[in-house]
Amino acid sequence: MARDEVDAYLAAVPEPQRGTLMIVRARILDVLHDPEDSLTGRQPEECITYGIPTVKVEGRSIAGYAAYTRHCSYFPMSGAVLGKLEAELVGYITSRGTLRFAVDAPLSAELVRQLVRARQQDVLARGR
Repeated sequence: MARDEVDAYLAAVPEPQRGTLMIVRARILDVLHDPEDSLTGRQPEECITYGIPTVKVEGRSIAGYAAYTRHCSYFPMSGAVLGKLEAELVGYITSRGTLRFAVDAPLSAELVRQLVRARQQDVLARGR
């Protein structure tokens, strides 16, 4: 049922944001389903948390994403993640817990892989 809520969220988002977020969603799930990239080997779950689509593993939020009028956002669910990837994020607008990107330019598969892996490492190290 939670995946249905994410589908409903995306269905309500206008283009080009919808297409962009669908690509980001697929890339997050691809990393978490790939045994070489997933650090936990557990199956991801999708839900809506704080009003945004969120991917969790074992109840722990790994990534979130959302559409806005002038940008899309990726939420690493930890203030520590983006700081670890400063060099890779040059050219993006970031705050401690948000990565903004253009409505018509999804994050690259490699950047999503790095973001998800950094969050998984954070979860494993901190236990949350």
